Amino acid sequence: MKNVVQIKEVNSPIKNRREFLKISGLTVLSTGLFLTGCSNDNELGLANNTNSLTSKYGQGHFPGTKDGVFDLGAGDLGVLTYAYALEQLEADFYTRVVNASGFTSNFTAEDQQVLVDLYHHEVIHREFFKTALTGALPNPKHQLLPHLEFNYGSLNFNSRTDVLATAKALEDTGVAAYNGAGRLITNPDYLLLAGKIVSVEARHASAIRSLINPNSKDFAGDDVVDTTTGLDVKKNPSEVIAIASGFIATTFTALYLP
Repeated sequence: MKNVVQIKEVNSPIKNRREFLKISGLTVLSTGLFLTGCSNDNELGLANNTNSLTSKYGQGHFPGTKDGVFDLGAGDLGVLTYAYALEQLEADFYTRVVNASGFTSNFTAEDQQVLVDLYHHEVIHREFFKTALTGALPNPKHQLLPHLEFNYGSLNFNSRTDVLATAKALEDTGVAAYNGAGRLITNPDYLLLAGKIVSVEARHASAIRSLINPNSKDFAGDDVVDTTTGLDVKKNPSEVIAIASGFIATTFTALYLP
């Protein structure tokens, strides 16, 4: 499936959420531009010394194929590979959404604007992680997570109800995934970047919830925000992978992630 979509801009009297998402996306877009402008890995705090990486993680804990199955690995590189897998899923989902035959007829003008924005954001996230990992892994040819295949079962991409419900589940899970993985990251540069991306994902989740139930409190519902602490829900990689595996057709393991 092509990862390039041409969508005519649609006009809507509701601009606030659209502008909010655009501004949110600029944060990660600028991060991606910063990445491509760096001349070497050290400018991003990316380790470029194989010996130091081996000492920190152990050679057997790098991402890569083990016993015929790709494993996400451990440490910071394992967490980044885990995030890359999730961003592949979200980018693939929104690519299918905006390219569906009924996209311009079955979704409102506001729906289309928001979903196209989310499509662009998730593709940026996916490509950012691919580039970062390619620069950080000592042997990216064998250690970079390959392109994943996805299966959405009976999901009808021409159904507004089906698409928004699935988008809600993916965005809520994505926010919980970044929140849960943050404690596993030791490199402050990686942690800063993950914090920027999760802030955008949280805006995605709020926007989708508002499309489903406008003018309600669902944008920060009790099911995703702890009413005691006021913090978003967090999940460990094993919990998130169990949820995401319903869509991911490619087999992989996460033996060294909690």
